Amino acid sequence: MNLKETIQNLADELFPEILEIRRFIHQHPELSFHEYKTAEYICEVLGKENIAYRSGIAGTGILADIEGRGNGKIVGLRADMDALPIQEENTVDYRSVNDGKMHACGHDVHTACLIGAARIINELKDQFPGKVKLIFQPAEEKAPGGARLMLKENLFGEEKPDLMIAQHVYPVMYTGRIGFKAGKYMASSDEIYIRVRGKGGHAAMPHQITDSVLIASHILVALQQIVSRHAEASTPTVLSIGKMMANGAVNVIPPEVSMEGTFRTMDEKWRKEAHSRMINMAESIADGMGASCEFEIVEGYPVLHNDPGITAKSIQFARTYLGNEYVDELDIRMTAEDFAFFAQEYPSVLYRLGVRKPEQAHPLELHTPHFDIDEEAIKTGMGTMAWLALSHLKEA
Repeated sequence: MNLKETIQNLADELFPEILEIRRFIHQHPELSFHEYKTAEYICEVLGKENIAYRSGIAGTGILADIEGRGNGKIVGLRADMDALPIQEENTVDYRSVNDGKMHACGHDVHTACLIGAARIINELKDQFPGKVKLIFQPAEEKAPGGARLMLKENLFGEEKPDLMIAQHVYPVMYTGRIGFKAGKYMASSDEIYIRVRGKGGHAAMPHQITDSVLIASHILVALQQIVSRHAEASTPTVLSIGKMMANGAVNVIPPEVSMEGTFRTMDEKWRKEAHSRMINMAESIADGMGASCEFEIVEGYPVLHNDPGITAKSIQFARTYLGNEYVDELDIRMTAEDFAFFAQEYPSVLYRLGVRKPEQAHPLELHTPHFDIDEEAIKTGMGTMAWLALSHLKEA
């Protein structure tokens, strides 16, 4: 039996156990930076398999090692563990028991697949050189991001990975398929907080006030020029204000208006320039209309760049494992991923895992109360991750 068949058989054999692991994690979601019981559960599973690990990294993060039969490359495999503040509305037996918390982004699947891949790799550790490092990461969903904090704590010490691999569920893609995008794949993501201060008063006497609502509205509209008139047409850029608070009344203009939003782009140089342009524009408009403006930008995740060489090899390996017709080429996405911090440090690739049932006419979208997966996808997820890791290690 060759290595591909061995991994596929192991994925089939392990599936019932890994399925239960996924369901347990799904049923007990924990929010970013609070994944204490999740981490404890993962450590118990690793301990039973005699896989060495170190816990408590950046709070709840875990780093485990599986050593091969001699010196060689080091491959890092990463999964995120945190859930979202969403009330689950599914009626499945494994629905969340924690009110207001839900694995609505598939991190339960990522964690379960990494455990499954670890079991497969551990079973085959005498068949490959080098080492595999398993990273169970907290807080992908919340800035500053668990990846950034784990790296700040010198996660790998002297044993730096030669490459890193991560996967993420993709609800529009059918089970059995995976997808890749070389180069820039996911956008940077920054949080924007704007506070406009004027002089409140009676809405019927606008000449006696400095209308913070009107001024904030001018700023909101004008900021879109950053995207439409300053960003290069070839550089995808998004500026969205999702929250605007003016706590007045039908006849009361409040003294202060606050706005919150997100800024995303696919170019780091333009990202910095846009920050300055936004601040200058907002402050100038407020000042010109007799008000003041505080503009805060909380820098989030950088652009996720999939290393072209590692991606090309991974595509080749994946086609061997799954078949040419089951490996897709993806387009860029304006969503963000803190795996980008790892990708800044080490040659990396993040690929997408199809989790859509064959009969499902419409995909269940991420970050929604009804999100769920075709659990058969777990076989593809853990098998592909193990295969990619061992294929990279076995390559001279």
